[in-house]
Amino acid sequence: MLDPATCIQPFDPEVKALSLVPLSPQDLEGSRLDAHDVSWIAATGFDGKVGSVAFVPGDSGEPSHILIGTGDKDQDIWWLAASARKLPAGSYRLEGVDSTELHRLAVGWCLEQYKFTRYKSDASADARILSLPEGMDPASIATEVEASSLVRDLVNTPAEDMGPAHLQDHAEALAERFGGSCSTIVGDDLLDENFPTIHAVGRAASEVNAPRLIDLRWGREGAKKLTLVGKGVCFDTGGLDLKPAQFMALMKKDMGGAAHALGLAQLVMARSLDVDLRVLIPAVENSVSGNAFRPGDVIKTRKDLSVEIGNTDAEGRLVLCDALSLASEENPEILIDFATLTGAARVALGPDLPATYTNDDGLWRYLENGATEHNDPLWRMPLWADYDQNLASDIADMNNISEGSFAGSITAALYLQRFVGEGIPWVHFDVFAWNPKARPGRPKGGAAQGLNATYSAITQKLGLDG
Repeated sequence: MLDPATCIQPFDPEVKALSLVPLSPQDLEGSRLDAHDVSWIAATGFDGKVGSVAFVPGDSGEPSHILIGTGDKDQDIWWLAASARKLPAGSYRLEGVDSTELHRLAVGWCLEQYKFTRYKSDASADARILSLPEGMDPASIATEVEASSLVRDLVNTPAEDMGPAHLQDHAEALAERFGGSCSTIVGDDLLDENFPTIHAVGRAASEVNAPRLIDLRWGREGAKKLTLVGKGVCFDTGGLDLKPAQFMALMKKDMGGAAHALGLAQLVMARSLDVDLRVLIPAVENSVSGNAFRPGDVIKTRKDLSVEIGNTDAEGRLVLCDALSLASEENPEILIDFATLTGAARVALGPDLPATYTNDDGLWRYLENGATEHNDPLWRMPLWADYDQNLASDIADMNNISEGSFAGSITAALYLQRFVGEGIPWVHFDVFAWNPKARPGRPKGGAAQGLNATYSAITQKLGLDG
């Protein structure tokens, strides 16, 4: 995990930090620049666009300050991150921005320096440290950076080292770190405890990767209940409805929902939010063996609804439905699930926009506000009731897939909605959890999506000081 101390530090008058001066293309047309800067801008071709950098020398020949291109600040929140790796190791101070903008930019500065180095023989990195102004506490920035880098680390780790047991280890370590508790139901005990769909999906895996339900608890008893559910399919072959090789290549990330649930939980715990937090992660590997569940099987769920298996590659909603049923038994004030659930969501919205479903318009308004405030994009999708009939089965209460290929993300959300208790404010995020190409602050690989927007919405919905 990226250590925020390697990229930000509190104000220290003893630390000599080189000034970073932000300039947009429009600023270059103004008159506030001195003649020395103007001459170096002309000499270097600095244009103020995102990623442009110009080192301005002082009398000694060493840089006295560095010009940083911002582009259009309103359109690009990653302009400081775009310049970070062009700077040598050292300490820097950003000039001319207020504390709110600096918080946002400092998070991007750190996330630009994230590297997944677990399997690299040379994991060295140059430290570029942003020195914060006097009175600005780095703790809030650090919690965001740690939460996002936790999600990235978990998603980036191959399934050999991120199976159900490893996911359990991470949840237990998180609980221990913050003084919570973590219990787990494993293997055939899932049948005894009435989690039949979790067991069915995961039973074909090896014993070391046996299916399990991870149950993390933290917070004040009697506080408002916040429950997070994360899809923990640690690798998805598609089961007997086997995926083609090109679609299986990234299936280490199919536990991205679990990674998001743990990342958000870490943010909640690190900021000591006054809630009664529960995190439920059905952790499985959807494998192929002689005891794999089959197309056409009928499985009873925890809610006692029977489900016909139309496709074994629609396994995420199966493991989630038992966990959502359990979560609903406590009637939480907010119930949120994260899942890398459907390719249909990606076809509709691409990799950057998590498809967001909720049964509570007020909660959506808070999410929308948080998405705008934190530049953490979300897109609301409809729980279109007429499509619910497409989940019909001739021999069971429902099917795990719809009859046709239309509205795949919506029908998956409607499937999950059947297992959410009546009157419980619920949000379902169909996330990609992956950045397919490197961009400033967002390297190729695992991606945290919607964490800050969701945290903000939680505090507003529950009336808490975040």
